Amino acid sequence: MPRKEQGWVTFQTSEEERKILEEFCNQSQRTKTEILRELVRGLNKYSSPAVASPTQQDVIPNAYTPGIEISSSKKPLKVSSRNILKGVVKKVVTGAVNTEVTLEIVHKVELTSMITRVSAEELDLTEGTEAYAVIKSNDIVIARE
Repeated sequence: MPRKEQGWVTFQTSEEERKILEEFCNQSQRTKTEILRELVRGLNKYSSPAVASPTQQDVIPNAYTPGIEISSSKKPLKVSSRNILKGVVKKVVTGAVNTEVTLEIVHKVELTSMITRVSAEELDLTEGTEAYAVIKSNDIVIARE
């Protein structure tokens, strides 16, 4: 079966573009495939005809947290963790003190984290919302744009 039918996308880049991508991959400790998939998935939010393409003032990529965009009216979130995985909330189990949050990172790959009930409420974590698993050492924390 040809690569195109298997979901492969091949394109040419300039040497400068390759260097930029490779530097970003090294800094974020992620593969080119992960970075490109995230960029493609991010196009969904701009597909609506009512939404114009963002200008530099509208969206500022955060160099400290690859793949997380913030509004220019907010200060960039700085995170020392480099393992940041975007996912969708699949399950939220709220207890008296803690909340168990399960994110689906890719099809059938799920991560579960225990966070405080207050944090889950402040992040407005509900099934179907996008969130990030921020992995540092033996902890997984949940973040949201």
